[in-house]
Parts: sequence; C-alpha cells; structure tokens
Amino acid sequence: MVVNGVMYFTGTMNIIRAVDAVTGELLWEYNPKVGEAVAGKRQIGWVHNRGISFYMGKVFAATWDGRLFALDAETGELVWMVRTFDEDRALYITGAPKAFKGKVLIGNGGTENGPSRGFVTAYDAETGEEAWKFYIVPGNPDDGFESEAMAMAAETWTGEWWKHGGGGNAWHGFTYDPDLDVLYIGTGNGSPWNREIRSPEGGDNLFLCSIVALDPDTGEYLWHYQTVPGDTWDYNSNMDIVLADLKIDGEEVKAILHAPKNGFFYVINRVTGELISAEPFAKTTWASEIDLETGRPVEVPGSRYEENAALIMPAPWGAHSWHAMSYNQNTGLVYIPALHMGTEFSAEGIDLENWQAEEFEGGIGVNFTRNDELRDYPASLIAWDPVTQEKAWEVPQEHFWNAGTLTTAGNLVFQGRSDGMLLAYDAATGDIVWEYNAGLGISAPPITYKIDGTQYISLLVGWGGGYAGLGGLEAAGLGWAYREHTRRLITFSMNGTANMPPQPPPRVVQPIAAPEFVVDFDLAAKGEILYAKCDGCHGPDAYSGGMAPDLRESPITMSEAAFDLIVKDGGNVTMGMPAFRELSDDDLLALRHYIRHRAIVQSLE
Repeated sequence: MVVNGVMYFTGTMNIIRAVDAVTGELLWEYNPKVGEAVAGKRQIGWVHNRGISFYMGKVFAATWDGRLFALDAETGELVWMVRTFDEDRALYITGAPKAFKGKVLIGNGGTENGPSRGFVTAYDAETGEEAWKFYIVPGNPDDGFESEAMAMAAETWTGEWWKHGGGGNAWHGFTYDPDLDVLYIGTGNGSPWNREIRSPEGGDNLFLCSIVALDPDTGEYLWHYQTVPGDTWDYNSNMDIVLADLKIDGEEVKAILHAPKNGFFYVINRVTGELISAEPFAKTTWASEIDLETGRPVEVPGSRYEENAALIMPAPWGAHSWHAMSYNQNTGLVYIPALHMGTEFSAEGIDLENWQAEEFEGGIGVNFTRNDELRDYPASLIAWDPVTQEKAWEVPQEHFWNAGTLTTAGNLVFQGRSDGMLLAYDAATGDIVWEYNAGLGISAPPITYKIDGTQYISLLVGWGGGYAGLGGLEAAGLGWAYREHTRRLITFSMNGTANMPPQPPPRVVQPIAAPEFVVDFDLAAKGEILYAKCDGCHGPDAYSGGMAPDLRESPITMSEAAFDLIVKDGGNVTMGMPAFRELSDDDLLALRHYIRHRAIVQSLE
C-alpha cells in the first residue's frame, strides 16, 4: 500500500518494509523475529502473509505465531504488540489486520490443525488493548454463552460439537462500511470438515461459511447471511466482501458482492442482509441453484458423501480463493481469478462416532482425492456482471493458482499468473493489451497509485501461498524451486526505463541419486504416515511446490545428524522450519527412508 509517497509491504517471516514509492529506496525495515518467537515451541502455519493496514500514522501487521503489532509509519519503531491467542493453540495468522474507527481487527486460521473454535478480536488502535471479541461458533452450553448471538447459533448445532471446536476461523474477508457504520466479516469452514462428525444430527451450524454484520464499536451481532448451511466441503466465505452501489430493477441498492469458494456469485443487500441474487460463476456439482425465496442452496442428492463417495466441484481450493477480485464502476463488471478443480469426497473407513482431532495433530474427518474429469481448464479470468448475474467474458488459463486482479479507470485489468506473467487486459473485452515476464510465479495482486502526475503499477513478485506448499506435482512442475529465484518488488510507469536483472530459468527439481542409501520399505511405509506433518510445506508425496526445500534433492536426508538437528532440534527455525521435538529417533529414521523412497520412485517416473 502507498500513503503519502511511501510504500509499505510485508515479506517472508512477516518482515515489514517501507520504501520510497517513486525510487524504491528502503526507508526502514522491521523484523518481528518470528523464528526466535517460535523456537522450542510447537507451531503450525506458513511463513507468508496477505497484507498490512495503515491507520492514523501507524502500520498494523501480524505474525504467523499469533502476534499483532503497530509500528510508527515514519520510523518503523514498534508502538505496541499483543498476543492474540495462546501459544499452546494450533492456530496461526496469515491474514491482514483491518484498521477502522479507532480499532484494528484480526482473526486466525487453524481449522484443520486441531479442535478449533473461530473468533475475531478488535484492539484499540492507539494502545493495543482488547476492545471486543466475537466468537463465530458457540462453545459448550454448560459454560454459558457469551452473547445472544451464540445462544441463537447453538440451536443450529447438534451433538457435542464443542469437543471438535466447530471451526469458522476468519482469516480473510473483513470490510468496514463507513456509510452504514457496519463491519462485515467473512467466516470459515467447519472443524472438522465432515458435518457428520462435528454435528451428527445435522443443522446449519451458524456462523460457519457466512457473512456476519457486526457493530464496529461493540462487536455486537447485527445480521448474517450463510452461503453454505451445514458446510461439509471446506467452502468457507473468507473471500472478498466488496461494497458497491448498484442499480437493480430501477432501484439503487447498497450491495455486497461476494464470490466465495462454493462457486456461486452473491449480491446481498448490505443494509438488511437480504439475498438479492446468486448464480454459479463456475461449475458446481454440490448444489444446482440458490433458492431466492429461502436464500438456501438446493443441494444435489448424494453430494454430502454420507453413503457413497461424491465427485464435487469446486474442490476445497474453491472456485475463488483469497486472491483479490476487483470491481470496475465504468464497465459494471467484477474480475474474478477463478479456479476449476474437482474432488472426490468419501467417509469410507472413518469412525464417525469416535473420530477426534488433537491439537497440532489435526485432521478433517473425510477422505478426498483430486479429480479433474469435469473441468475444461485449471483456471480462468472471469469478467462477471453482478446485475445480470452473467459472464461477460472469460480467459482460460493453463495453470492453477493465479493472482488477484486490479482494474483501473483507464478500463484495464491487471493480473499476475503462477507462470510468472503479468498481463493487462481490456476491461470490456478481455483482449490482452500488454504483458511482462516477471521471471517468478506471482501470488499477490498489483496496486496502482499516482505521484506528481505519474501513475505507477507495483507488484510483489514471489512464489508463495498455500499452493506453493500443498500443490504437489503440478505446482512443482512450474519450476519455482525453493530459493532458486529472487523475490522482488517491481514498479512500472509509462516512462519507466530501468533494466531488470534476469532471473534464472524455471527449474524442475531432479532427485539426487544416493545408491549408498538402501531403502527399507517397512520403514518407508511408517515414514509415509509421519510425513503428513511435513506435506503442508514440503509438498504432498514429497513434491515441493516451492514453499520449502524439495527433500528429494536434499543431501540433508543422507545425514542422520544433520536431519535430526533440523527436524527435531529446530536448526532452521529462523527460516520458518519449526522443531518437531515429539519425533523419536525411529520416527526420524522412518522419515528419511520415506523421502529416499519417494526420490527413487520419482526418478523412475
């Protein structure tokens, strides 16, 4: 973001930097030292972050280990810092704080990492003192409910849901409306995913997968709209909540535009919470339509996989994830970075009555495997008319997980892609009018600003986010090998003349040969189970998408001492690799055999 000629941004390990927005000169840097903070502690989460906030001369940011802090925007000096959740909780923060009306709001993630009950907390922007907290799902009724909203929500749950946490973690999608003086939060999916476990007799499970309107001063509940009652597919509504004034049927409507994971585009009256319209912007097989009278989805029979496996679109990645969509008032269109992937869900082999997640061990209570037979392409850029609820144009894309969009008054749409290309499209037609190869996969949306009559486009170029950790073979195939390429802040203008130093070409990892390491297949089988602790960063089946080293090519796996030092003792904690002190020597040996087994298998492939 740019304020008064200064650009502020966040980087790996939550380091905050300020630079001159015209020259790029570094003005200050603040390092919250996340590695030191998590040393010796059980931690989960990722080293990336989705942004920061500026308010009343302060920059607000959060760390993935759960701290929220305020910096003096001129000097970068720490003003205050608070811990937002207990260190012994399997939670993390990757979302941006939201500063508004004297407060700053923050949520967290962690639905898949243990029994998690979601909440958001508002702090005084000047002092860091807690102002209010809003729980997203109800707790144990025996403990009493924190508010009338929680008592109401509890009526939509069954069984002993509180033992599973319930979920709802809000990690993105906070919007403040100064005209109405209302705060909107997008809420998360269930913990665990499978409703048969957390709420066995059914129920809508409020306030999962919802937009919830709150009083910004007190956190008091005002109204809600639930996009996925009784979620069982990880269809959270943490995506953008865009405010727009639309003319619908001849009347001016203060609207919310929302395209969550579930594949439907929603237009909601932001005064009342009433649904105005909803249509699918991507292929959906879990529901056929949204009933406008009830506001509820019309679910496809069998889609809840209660008796048999179900092939579902969109996948848990969503038809739209956290990557920013943008609305252009001139064209009247919304530009959505859409995703197209299918998943087969199944509860086969899961003991629904006795299943229980444990803190830091996690679990989702369902089996799922990727299935792409229903899709035509992995991703696309969609221009969507929110009034007619129709697609204006679409650009199919060859690769998954492309970045958020920026649309301008000059009727352009900018988007970076996972293959490293930054493109500008005609906002009315979708025709490509300009492109630039940034030399590294792009996850962040660009921004635009004007200083002394010159307009600039700026973009953070760096391959990260969940797909870089969990994307597996497909993400690895992009060639953004860990630490192979330089992450950059790039700025463009119409009269820009700088020459960009070249990046290395994409490199697909090649497993190292180690014939002296004889794999024990029984140990490798045990290691495969243990590797579930590793795949969120190092990649499923040991294919790294670039977030962390690809262990198939790492010489560290050949050395018992080096492997133990890093994995068990936390030797690389300052680089974001936490210690796993609970692993035994036998566990560590089994992991090494599994990694080497995958290296051999993948070399043959």
